[in-house]
Amino acid sequence: MAIKKIVKPSKKAVEVKTLDMLTTELATLRNDLIDAKRGHKLGELTNPRIITATRKNIARALTAITAIEIASSKETK
Repeated sequence: MAIKKIVKPSKKAVEVKTLDMLTTELATLRNDLIDAKRGHKLGELTNPRIITATRKNIARALTAITAIEIASSKETK
């Protein structure tokens, strides 16, 4: 018997965000990171992996913002 895998399309490929949406998301992620660091220092944070995940999400948002800015600068040339 063969086992078939069902492949679901990822949500990342479907989502298209504008520059304004990305900048607001970046601001909220930075605030979340500050809150997580504060909670970690006080001992209130139950899962310290949130800090790492938030930092990676900030990097993803910055990369997307940079890609949009580069694309828009190429269009104006």
